[in-house]
Amino acid sequence: MDNQAMPMASTSSYTKVQYLQRQAASLLLYQSVLQGEVGMAFLDLLQAIRYTDADARGCLQAYGSYFHALATRNQNWEDYIVNQILFSENPFTKLAQQRKFEDLPPALVTAVQHDLQLLQSLYECSSASLSEWVQGVAHMPISPIVWYREQELVGVETKFAAYLNELDNWGDAVEELAAYYQQYGCGLFAEYRALRWQGGQFIGIRYADPIKLSTLVGYESQRDALLKNTEFLLSGEVALHVLLYGSRGSGKSSLVKSLLNEYANRPLCLLEVGKSDLKDLPEIVEHLRGVSQKFIIFVDDLSFEEDDDAFKALKVVLEGNLTARPQNVVVYATSNRRHLIREFFVDRPAPKDNDEIHAWDTMQEKLSFSDRFGLTLTFEPADQKTYLKIVQHLAAQAEIDITQEDLEYQALQWATRHNGRSGRTARQFIDFLKADLTLFRTNENTSNTSHSN
Repeated sequence: MDNQAMPMASTSSYTKVQYLQRQAASLLLYQSVLQGEVGMAFLDLLQAIRYTDADARGCLQAYGSYFHALATRNQNWEDYIVNQILFSENPFTKLAQQRKFEDLPPALVTAVQHDLQLLQSLYECSSASLSEWVQGVAHMPISPIVWYREQELVGVETKFAAYLNELDNWGDAVEELAAYYQQYGCGLFAEYRALRWQGGQFIGIRYADPIKLSTLVGYESQRDALLKNTEFLLSGEVALHVLLYGSRGSGKSSLVKSLLNEYANRPLCLLEVGKSDLKDLPEIVEHLRGVSQKFIIFVDDLSFEEDDDAFKALKVVLEGNLTARPQNVVVYATSNRRHLIREFFVDRPAPKDNDEIHAWDTMQEKLSFSDRFGLTLTFEPADQKTYLKIVQHLAAQAEIDITQEDLEYQALQWATRHNGRSGRTARQFIDFLKADLTLFRTNENTSNTSHSN
């Protein structure tokens, strides 16, 4: 025992804290489990319990930070540990995606067994135990509040947690864990299904657009073609790059985003890449090569200016180069323009005063760039029949209770006063109508209640 800093905790708790600190320090591959906000707060709390001031303020503050970190994530300590194991990115988790279990280096497997046993002991250090230790250190009449939330067994993460709970020795779970990584991947791609490329790195999107395929109506043939191509991607077949071209508000972007919810139980990720970052596409694709998940690189509102570097980068990804194209990546782009590179009349070559001998070839390359997508889906402007069909479909889903005649009349008035007939206009109209009817009924009920009183 350290004679220079005698702990106020009991000998029993002090010994347990020392043991846990040694376990945490001995991790070989899964150090990242304790490097997040919750993990660091846990380690700081152990240290505060072991070496505390006479008034125990530091210990109480450390417990408050630990409680706050768990509450912020809305997660129990035990769930946090399991999730961090499943999302960890290390040599084992990366290699497990690419090789069969029996082909993994034995030393790597042994290291994972070692780490899992250590993490099991940290997992078993419950928040209730920590609260009791803090109570003893701080000489409090009652223990601090314990963070806890009921956890329903839904999703692959909680199912894996249930599997671990049944094991006496987590070291026996290595092969099952490798199978998990092979199916679901690791790191950021396992934690998030929607991401964006920003500032030269992948950023997870915690709250992705919840739009569902069932809310989209009016472009059934385009929808079916996109679903079929996405099925090719998910099944490991060669999928085509897709250009969704057509009028604004016709649902092109919504259709692509709805794929995440349509394939919620499949290893599909949607990666948003802005126009300013298209120059990074070759680098992005190489990052995704060999990863378990299938990726749709989503480029919204695509168009190019003259001599745009992004044009060259996208061309490489669409057409390929000496590097083989990864089978788990496709590009889905939307555009309001059939010809993606802006062309002006002045750009058209005049043989008598143009210096470029093959100027017509250059112009044709620009105009035919959209042909480099294997599949082009065209979204025509909605006519009145299609517009009203979309309105009726959305009204039924929103359970709006007005006559069809009144609904259609108001929908046409809305389109005239706003953005014309389109799926987007229909959605905006239904959202407004639903809110307006709800507010009207609320005010009516309030008025009736006040009159009766």
